[in-house]
Amino acid sequence: MRETKGRGKPKAKITGKGAGVERKRFVRRKSCKFCGEKVGGLDFRDTLRISKFTSERGKILPRRISGNCARHQRDLARAVKRARSVALMPYVTAE
Repeated sequence: MRETKGRGKPKAKITGKGAGVERKRFVRRKSCKFCGEKVGGLDFRDTLRISKFTSERGKILPRRISGNCARHQRDLARAVKRARSVALMPYVTAE
């Protein structure tokens, strides 16, 4: 049936083909594009570069998806917010 380990959700038994084998996925580490290009600082007026890190809806992409380092992600968020406030970028896109 189901096995539980301590508290939490019950875990289902794995049966069938490849039941006892765990495979490791090879995940390539994303590198920060700003560190790779050795960009001195992010400018909020550079909307072409900044817009690559926003979704179609206008949201700022998270680090795990964009691959930015923490420092450049903070700079990017600050630049996007400034560009929005000066009306260089939209807050949201029209549907």
